[in-house]
Parts: sequence; C-alpha cells; structure tokens
Amino acid sequence: MLDSKWSSFKVTGDYNTDIRSLYEAWATPAGLEKWFLRKANFYAIAGRLRDPEEFILKEDTYEWYWHGWDDSTVEKGEILEANGTDLIKFTFAKDNIVTVEFSSRNGVSIVQLTQENIALEEDPAKNLFVQCQVGWTFYFANLKSVLEGGVDLRNKKLEVSSNFK
Repeated sequence: MLDSKWSSFKVTGDYNTDIRSLYEAWATPAGLEKWFLRKANFYAIAGRLRDPEEFILKEDTYEWYWHGWDDSTVEKGEILEANGTDLIKFTFAKDNIVTVEFSSRNGVSIVQLTQENIALEEDPAKNLFVQCQVGWTFYFANLKSVLEGGVDLRNKKLEVSSNFK
C-alpha cells in the first residue's frame, strides 16, 4: 500500500532581493528563462503570445522547454492564479498543482513552493515526488545563484545532456 504522504511536498528558499524581483522571475517569460527554462511561452485567453517582459495572468496557458532537451520535450499547463504580487498557482506534470508564495521575513525574501496532487507510483523511475522535489531544489539554488551572483548553474549543452538520458 502506498502512503499518501508522498502526494505533496514543499520547497522553500530565502533570497537577498526584493519580493517584486522574485515575483518577476517567476511571472514573466523573460524572468523564467534567466534561471529555469530555455523557453517559456505563455498564451493569453485569446491565444496571443505574451511578450517576454509581460506578466502572466490567470487562465493563461503555457509551453515550457528546458535546456538539455530538444523541442519534443515540452511541459504544457495552465495558470490557475497570478495575483501580481505574491502568489502564482499553475498545473504541472499533468494533474499536479504547484503553488508559489512570496513573503518577507527577517530581512530576506522567501519563496515557498508546494506541489500537490502527485499521483502515487510504485515504480521508482516514475516517482514524480522524488524527481520534482530534486528538480525544484536545484532550480531554487539556481534562482539564488542567478539573482545574487549572476552565475547560471544550468547545463545548456544539448550534446552533453543527451549522454545522460
């Protein structure tokens, strides 16, 4: 019997920057491409592609592409909430729900990500709980590195990444 405690997790990071800069890093195509994605396409309800610096809105749909993967690997989903200041919620990995909250505490800005509705899986190779938690932990570290030191830790070479698949 699989334990339901594997259906959600939280990742939290602290950043020496303002909440507005963090929100922009998560809520604009250009912001996401600086630390997370190779390409982030967001489409307004009418199907218009959002500009790189334009903020995402509730009901936008997205297509995300990663470094190290060709265009056949794409994540598609929908923005469920984006309040413009401190909350973003979106679908991810089919039926998962990711909530990203921004706050300030003790002089630092905090990002807390919760991924929920993770399907229980007996096959470890398909375990989204582990794969996504490891992935988000890396990207949280990369966000900190990019924002605070300007160093992007992602491997951007497809020929190197393809050797590990």
